[in-house]
Amino acid sequence: MAQLPIKCPSCQNTLEVSELSCAHCETKISGTYGLPALMQLSIEDQEFILEFVLTGGSLKKMATQLGKSYPTVRNKLDDIIEELNSK
Repeated sequence: MAQLPIKCPSCQNTLEVSELSCAHCETKISGTYGLPALMQLSIEDQEFILEFVLTGGSLKKMATQLGKSYPTVRNKLDDIIEELNSK
C-alpha cells in the first residue's frame, strides 16, 4: 500500500486533508483538516515511534533490536520529541 504523502511535492509544505471517502457506501466528506502530529513526522520517525510503543516503551529493548547503543536511541527519541513540540 502506498504511503500517505505528508509534504507538498512542489514546495515541501505540510499537506492538509481535503476529502475523506467511504469505500463501502461512497459517502464523501469535504473540508480542510490538518494531519495529526504523528503523521507529520517522517516515515522513519513514525516507524521508530511504532517500535517504541511495541517494545512497551523500553529504549533498552529498542537499542538491542536496532543494534544501536542506548544513548543513540535515546537521542533519536529526544529529537522526535523536540520535533513534536515544535508543531
